[in-house]
Amino acid sequence: MRFWDTSAVVPLLINERAGAPLIAADAKSQMVVWWGTVVEAASAIARQERTGVLSGEQVVHCLDTLQELSTAWLEVAPSDALRRTAQRLLRVHALKAADSLQLAAALAAAGERTDAIDFICCDARLSEAAAREGLKVRAA
Repeated sequence: MRFWDTSAVVPLLINERAGAPLIAADAKSQMVVWWGTVVEAASAIARQERTGVLSGEQVVHCLDTLQELSTAWLEVAPSDALRRTAQRLLRVHALKAADSLQLAAALAAAGERTDAIDFICCDARLSEAAAREGLKVRAA
């Protein structure tokens, strides 16, 4: 199983050529994400549009691709246990709130077997925290 942080999902949307090998490599593994990933990814795409990096047409394509990806992945739903874990992670690691929720979701997906899940991430601070929590970190 592979848990994808939004920092690794966004490049799949904006630069599909770069992301294609990652998706192909994961064809046999279920893509798992935090329930807020769609919102975070849409935010990143909108930010790219506001700064002029992406045209309106490119934004539509990115959002369509996001929708397509989201129909195939598994989402870790919010829960009281996930919130408690995210709060603990904020005290243990120098993370932002959304990053603590991402990591808490990955830990929930892993269950007792943190070594059995790959954590796909492009954020150095979050990757370090994930490794310290026992996840196998893989840069996207």
